Amino acid sequence: MSDAEGISCSSDSASQRAQALAGRVTRPIPVGRLAVSLNRPACSWAPSMSPPEQLVPPRILVLDIGGSHVKAAFSDRAKERRIPSGPRLTPPRMVRGLSKLLAGERYDVVAMGYPGLVVRGRIAREPHNLGTGWVGFDFEAAFGCPVRVVNDAAMQALGSYRGGHMLFLGLGTGLGSAMIVEGKLQPMELAHLPYKKGRTFEEYVGETSLDRLGRRKWQKEVYRVVELLEAALEPDEVVLGGGNVRELDRLLPGVRRGDNREAIVGGVRLWGGSGWPGFPANGPEVFAAATHRPAPARRRSRPVRPR
Repeated sequence: MSDAEGISCSSDSASQRAQALAGRVTRPIPVGRLAVSLNRPACSWAPSMSPPEQLVPPRILVLDIGGSHVKAAFSDRAKERRIPSGPRLTPPRMVRGLSKLLAGERYDVVAMGYPGLVVRGRIAREPHNLGTGWVGFDFEAAFGCPVRVVNDAAMQALGSYRGGHMLFLGLGTGLGSAMIVEGKLQPMELAHLPYKKGRTFEEYVGETSLDRLGRRKWQKEVYRVVELLEAALEPDEVVLGGGNVRELDRLLPGVRRGDNREAIVGGVRLWGGSGWPGFPANGPEVFAAATHRPAPARRRSRPVRPR
């Protein structure tokens, strides 16, 4: 039994679509209001086409790979399914698990959010929280159709984007990060930068830190990290996503709470679509730049005069 048996590309038009999707591009790919530089196969459907020439967007299988689960959803169905992940999850095991989960389903292309470094649409580093074998794995051969891979935080950032300069931070098993500047997606790897006391940002705001520090102290670290990154990168707004965003009692000015379903929206946008029935609030929204309160000035202590 092959890894991809049970889930496959649509047979009737697969060869025609595969040829149309196989053309390489080096310029940014328009995705609604976005432009994603991936140097990957271009979708044959684009929102800018005139109505007589416009093709129906392909049926997209979106995979959001996390440290606890792999979420799967189709672009035309308001339903999300999942399989467990974890330190033993390898690409072949994931494909076999999806084959059972999605038995009989057909699709045209795949969008995949990967929890690690992705460079030019290719996985460049093994994940910290999953098994091995991800670098160099041929996902297009396993799924039998074109596959686009981005960092998982970048995919949710795509689904969260409204306009301007947006910094996305994903509070999950680790710390995901991405930035979109005037429609250009820039995945980032901020999690493993040094923060304080010889530890990284992820070691203070990741899930293990929530267990180690407790909820109240963890929240203070999250707020401090957001303030530092906001001051350094100067976004118009910050979006906090990931499963642990629900552990925050409040949000700082200029920060809004993301929704994990926006990762599926981002996967649809990655292939030129605009929305997903499972999250109807993802349509074009009026963008208003956030107004940030200036940091309070520190008081200088008075020198102690000797008596």
